[in-house]
Formats: sequence, C-alpha cells, structure tokens
Amino acid sequence: MKAKNFIVPHDFTDVADVALKHAIATATPLGAEIYLLHVVSKNKEIAAAEEKLNSLVSKFDTAVKIIPSVRVGNIFEDIGDFAAEHHAELIFMGTHGTQGWQHLTGMNALKVITHSSVPFVVVQSKTPKDSGYDEIVVPLDLNKETKQKLAIVANLAKYFNSNVHVVTPEESDEFLNHQVKANIKFAEKYFSERNISVSTTVLPSNGFDNEVLKHAVSVDADLIAIMNLNKNNFFGVLTANHEEYILTNEAKIPVLVMNPLEGISTLSVDFNG
Repeated sequence: MKAKNFIVPHDFTDVADVALKHAIATATPLGAEIYLLHVVSKNKEIAAAEEKLNSLVSKFDTAVKIIPSVRVGNIFEDIGDFAAEHHAELIFMGTHGTQGWQHLTGMNALKVITHSSVPFVVVQSKTPKDSGYDEIVVPLDLNKETKQKLAIVANLAKYFNSNVHVVTPEESDEFLNHQVKANIKFAEKYFSERNISVSTTVLPSNGFDNEVLKHAVSVDADLIAIMNLNKNNFFGVLTANHEEYILTNEAKIPVLVMNPLEGISTLSVDFNG
C-alpha cells in the first residue's frame, strides 16, 4: 500500500520552516512522507533550488521521510497540481507578510488554496506542540457545505486524541434556529460515534468571525477548521472576508481549510484507508 504523504511548499522563509514542523508532527504518528516543494519560474533555477532544499532537509532530525522536489511554474497553480498528482492528504503552508513567495499574505494564500482539491493547514509563526493538535475549533455555519470538513477533523482528532469544540451562530429566526440545532445534533453524533470528545457552543451571530476567534483563544485552540466558500452565502453568517480573517488571525492559530466539493453534504475521508 502506498505511503500517505503531505506537501509542504517551501520558499526558504522561517514561516515555511514552521509549516514543515507542523507537517512532521502530523506525519510522525501516521508514518506519512513529506514532499518539500519549491516552485521556480525558470529551468535554470532548478539546480540552485535543489541544493538549498537538500541542505534544508539535512537540518531536520526526524524519522519522517522528507523528499525535496523542485517544480517549474507558479505557486497559484502548481502547488495544488503537485498535491493532486501525488494524491496528498494535506498541504501544510506558511503565510506571512511582505517576505517570501510573491507576498503570500492571506488573500494570496486563498488563491493558492482555491486552486487545490487537497485540504490545507495554514500556519503563521506558532510551532506545533509536542502533543500535536489537542484542541480543535470547528465553526459550523448554515451553509450546507460546512459539514464536509468533519471527516478530516475527525481523522486528526483520532491521531492526536484531540478535543473538538463545535461552535455555531445564534439565530433568533425560528427556521434558522432549527437548522442550527440540527447542525449541533449532527456534529455531536458524528464525533461521539467515533469516540472523539466533543463540546458545542452557540455564539452570537453578530460578528461571528470575531466570536469564533475569541472562543478559540479561550480554549487554547491548536487548530481552527474552516471551509473556503469564497462566494456569497444566503444562509451563512460567515462574511465574504471570513476566510482571510481566520487565516491571518491575530492569535496566530493554525487553520485547516478546504474547498467544498459539489453535490455532497459530508465528506468520507480516511487517511488510514
């Protein structure tokens, strides 16, 4: 059976090193491999990039197999394409300010994510704990695609024995309130059936983004899981800028983010399959 693998795009910045540390922490209990990917624009840049990647790999003392890879192209398309070609389970990517790949800030990170069918863990400067992702916050708004992330969260929670904190928006409208309660019940059942510790909290819908972050800080969250909806929501309280706000959150909490798949409500994923 082919080994599971993760992708770490690396542009030789400190935050990319942080992303690699997160990938190693997650790969270790799985026996997964890591492709360390650097994208160059011209063939003549390949040799120098390969040398730098090999040097970088030698600095990490880990039992995890790290495979240096250089690709000619652009980050907005080739990171996602590379991950798809290698059937990767996750992409671990750092996001930062004015240094590194084409100013890979929150909005540009979203452009990379939107092109990929593979989920991302986006990190800032916070390194992983030795125990991994102990506390995972999962916002569930009223958009039907929001449940798709539950399978991936469940897998991570099983690996790290995590506590999952589901948060939903408070709704005064009777119909919407019924939908909120249905989502809470669904999530509780989903995680409980998998023997995962789960708590549910209803937060004010006004400023839900900020409330999610405040709650994440209050539970000392190691990861926040969101969907990259990037479109207008009728039922969702998550604003158009929700994804970027969470990705670049001031608490620097890593963020699991995936694109919704059309035509399904929950995603059946098993990294161990």
